[in-house]
Amino acid sequence: MTKYIYYKKNEEYSIFATKKEETLQLEFKKIHPDISDYIVCDAKETNFSFCYDIIDNKKIINLKKAKNITKERLRNERKILLEVEDIKFMQAQESGSDTKTIVDEKQRLRDITKQVDSCKNIDELKALNCTKPE
Repeated sequence: MTKYIYYKKNEEYSIFATKKEETLQLEFKKIHPDISDYIVCDAKETNFSFCYDIIDNKKIINLKKAKNITKERLRNERKILLEVEDIKFMQAQESGSDTKTIVDEKQRLRDITKQVDSCKNIDELKALNCTKPE
């Protein structure tokens, strides 16, 4: 498992990583001897790395930041899906077919980020995606 260090310097959060996991903290301390407030994280946490605040070497979830990260992820995820629906819409119009299901799907994709606001924790945010429900 790859690890990295998440730290705050000059009111900005950053990530520090090295090729050798076993020397991660030693190398970090050489480069940043003045920083004592940091945490070591697993690489699988990268999606939400910047939603944490660090207080006394502990990760404290900043849900507002996590929601913003999730909204951005969903926007990126839906971009190609909206483009596909745009093509379907044009093809349906050209052939005189009904466009209601296409319009409904495009609206569902546009509204997907609204679901983020009702989430109460990271697990709920992670569960959100643009996959069409069956």
